[in-house]
Amino acid sequence: MPNSPSSPPIVLVFAGSDPSGGAGVQADLMTLASLGCHPLSVITALTIQDSARVEAIDAIDAAWVEDQARQVLEDMTVDAFKIGLVGSVENVQAIAEVVSDYPDIPLIFDPVLAAGNGDDLANEELIAAMRELLIPQTTVLTPNSLEARRLVAGQFEEEDPSLELCAKALLEMGGEYVLITGTHENTQQVVNQLYGPVGGPDSNDLGLVRSDAWTRLPGSYHGSGCTLASAIAATLANGLDVPAAVREAQEYTWNTLKYAFRPGMGQYIPDRFFWARQAEPSGESGGESGGPQES
Repeated sequence: MPNSPSSPPIVLVFAGSDPSGGAGVQADLMTLASLGCHPLSVITALTIQDSARVEAIDAIDAAWVEDQARQVLEDMTVDAFKIGLVGSVENVQAIAEVVSDYPDIPLIFDPVLAAGNGDDLANEELIAAMRELLIPQTTVLTPNSLEARRLVAGQFEEEDPSLELCAKALLEMGGEYVLITGTHENTQQVVNQLYGPVGGPDSNDLGLVRSDAWTRLPGSYHGSGCTLASAIAATLANGLDVPAAVREAQEYTWNTLKYAFRPGMGQYIPDRFFWARQAEPSGESGGESGGPQES
């Protein structure tokens, strides 16, 4: 039965659990709730981590991943899927099989290949499974520049291909749109670029759809990628088209970083409910004033 007119949009998240609340399914749930959605969660992995580093990952059995998803999907109608940390090749296969039954539901895939401090979270076998099974079903793929180059490794003679070449290679794998974020690039501003069908979703011409430049904030953040991908899922679930959804999600994410806080000894954590505060957070802040620029 469709959701009633008074129901919030429903988004199903596949992600690992982060006990620190900075990233993973905890970040996804907070982001989706902050943007007016009702989140459903399928846990793909348990982790031992804090705001500084990931100590260990234990992938959930793939049958449990599939059963978690099937149970809620038989009960509720979802408006978007969001995929984060998958945990294992078997989980990729299970998730791909589930979402293939819902081809008309937008799917946002954040290919988590490394932790914020650089700890590796995906081997080559896992990346190959992502390329083959998940990317072809993706509406919006959201790699950072390091992840984009790793996903297309071996396809170009040069070791450091341009992000435009990476985007086109990823689109050729079957994804509809690719948003490559520029946090790791050596630029004065953070430039995020959305590639996909130029001229609308039915166009066969692929290229740069939009480019947004954002003031580079001084902190190092735990869960920024999870926040952005979930925000895109939320804005799509709320009815925006992809370019508009990506723009709104970036603005929301930038503000979560502007008002980020540092509760531990590691990275700053985005404040997904920054808008609920009556005034600027007191104490140490990870952000500074400044705003977005569209290019």
